[in-house]
Amino acid sequence: MPAITVPDISVLPRIPESDPLTARMRPVRSVTTAPHGLEGEGFPVRRAFSGVDLAELDPFVHLDQMGEVEYAPGEPKGTPWHPHRGFETVTYIIDGTFEHHDSNGGGGLITNGDTQWMTAGAGILHIEKPPEELVVSGGLFHGFQLWVNLPRAQKWLAPRYQDLRAQEVAVASSPDGGALVRIIAGEIAGQKGPGSTYTPMTMVHATLSPGARLTLPWRADYNALVYAMSGFGTAGEAAVPFATGQLAVFGSGNTLTVAASQSQESRSPNLELLILGGRPIGEPIAWMGPFVMNTREEIMTAIADYQAGRLGTIPATTAIHNAPTSIVESGPSERRPD
Repeated sequence: MPAITVPDISVLPRIPESDPLTARMRPVRSVTTAPHGLEGEGFPVRRAFSGVDLAELDPFVHLDQMGEVEYAPGEPKGTPWHPHRGFETVTYIIDGTFEHHDSNGGGGLITNGDTQWMTAGAGILHIEKPPEELVVSGGLFHGFQLWVNLPRAQKWLAPRYQDLRAQEVAVASSPDGGALVRIIAGEIAGQKGPGSTYTPMTMVHATLSPGARLTLPWRADYNALVYAMSGFGTAGEAAVPFATGQLAVFGSGNTLTVAASQSQESRSPNLELLILGGRPIGEPIAWMGPFVMNTREEIMTAIADYQAGRLGTIPATTAIHNAPTSIVESGPSERRPD
């Protein structure tokens, strides 16, 4: 797993032990298993949030684990040009390479621990695809795409793009050195990730060695979600079992804990986790395909604006090879978090 690592974990800043007098451990509310699906032009994904109420996920709305898949030559796939409005997409690549272009001029290659953070805001068109050399050669591909909702007052922001290199990520370790913590956004024990977020949130990739335990201070006003991308372990003080492709949703508190099983399989020697939390927005959600708004009427407006070309123009240098996609023809749903 080429996501950023260190030759000597002992030199990293240590996340301090939790104070038993002030720590309020978050209990595990649920563990769900992500179903498999296909995205874009047909690359395999696990739908990590499937079956979880949006009120538990708020401010997040969607998370795909892309791969892990070993492509043969000619097999790598991406997405065609498509629109977004009303939220942010965060694409974190662990293995392989993805190429991004958008109608706002953002873009570039992300690979092996890099992150692209695209704020769609009022509207943008973009495309994600493997570079031509990867299509020719094939190879390993593994990553995540997270959708972060924006509150009503920020859904009409101008689009922006952040290109976060792997070496910019803040890294720390557990007190005993058994866990490597990569902080992509937010702050853990004084270590701050490079992602600049409109919606207050934290995003962490943690690697736990067999038998290791990780306890993190976690803001009480944030929710807490832990997704196992590979390996076996437990969540919470009650040691609720969870494993590859499962999401643990935590309850209230200011501290969360996870642990890796002593025995791991050879293909996944460690427990690899994506740990997420954010301040709930608490607004109604109307969501259809690539648009996340507050009302059905706003969804209809987004569709009309896209069809009229008001969400951006495909750059001429890329338009010739990649036609825009049509919008998924399913009715929008309007949901208000409890």
